[in-house]
Amino acid sequence: MHITAWLRNLGLERYEQAFRDNEINESVLLKLTTEDLKELGVVAVGHRRTLLDAIADLRGEKTTRHDEDSRAKKTDRADNRLAEAERRQLTVMFCDLVGSTALSARLDPEDLRGVIAAYHRCCTELVVRVSQNEG
Repeated sequence: MHITAWLRNLGLERYEQAFRDNEINESVLLKLTTEDLKELGVVAVGHRRTLLDAIADLRGEKTTRHDEDSRAKKTDRADNRLAEAERRQLTVMFCDLVGSTALSARLDPEDLRGVIAAYHRCCTELVVRVSQNEG
């Protein structure tokens, strides 16, 4: 492939000299990034997108624009789901064992785990009992 012809085909022949000065050949072309294009003097975002899409086509990644459209559609659907979402009330309860920090300094970690587990069981039983009485 001749890069000069490729650039002309894209309507971006103004960058021929920059590509030549920077010794951009086909193997280098396939590895160019947005930052590389900026360094080459491709200032216009539209020109960079055109070049990156054309490079992706050369690599066989022909779905670049399709992927962007697909992502946009998925985002729109997600936004619609959020707009349709119902609001639900949530109650959060936090329970702490008073003095647990000091207790952790005195007890073996496994023993402390047993004490905290017993405390959690007790709290759980109480919450279940109260919720059954209210229900």
